[in-house]
Amino acid sequence: MVCMMSQTKQAKVLSEVQIRTTLQYLSTTRNSLRDTAILLLSVRGACRAKEISAVNWKMITDPEGNIGDVIALEDVASKGKGGRIIPLNKELKAALTELKVFAETKMTDRGFPFDLGSNVISSERGARMSPNSIAHWFKRLYANLGFDGCSSHSGRRTAITKWAKNTSRAGGSLRDVQELAGHSSLAMTQRYIQSDTEAKRKLVDMG
Repeated sequence: MVCMMSQTKQAKVLSEVQIRTTLQYLSTTRNSLRDTAILLLSVRGACRAKEISAVNWKMITDPEGNIGDVIALEDVASKGKGGRIIPLNKELKAALTELKVFAETKMTDRGFPFDLGSNVISSERGARMSPNSIAHWFKRLYANLGFDGCSSHSGRRTAITKWAKNTSRAGGSLRDVQELAGHSSLAMTQRYIQSDTEAKRKLVDMG
């Protein structure tokens, strides 16, 4: 099984079947709740390895401490300036809710209060996973699944491409995709989007 080819040497885009295959695989891992959240932050939230590493519970919870409706990435977590707001995909929100319950229970069992300032993604020892560790995690994952040419950036490209394809149905534009992706220019966003030969054929036929 291989990822869909891009026209450049960028990280390859994942198909929905591959995403489901990966989620099934991650459900069997030692840290399945955390691992599932890592993948979904990438393929549903278009988060970079740096952002996955830096996001903490405060960035995704409401004033009552419950998982909210957005990821409010701060400057420290985002590559660009000013951070960005990413609405939470339903599947990602469910995964983060489950992971938070697990994290809270773990801290309670150890006799410590749960800290909303702690990182969402951490190692088995509770330490923050570095961006490099996240990138290597993805590299090992896709290698184990035989997804040649995929990397930590594959999920981000996958999400951005999907948003771009669905933007007209949502009543939006590529400018909305640009803001979700946190790109400084529309040209950068367009470079992330994988073209679709079949879609181009249909567009021409519609004329």
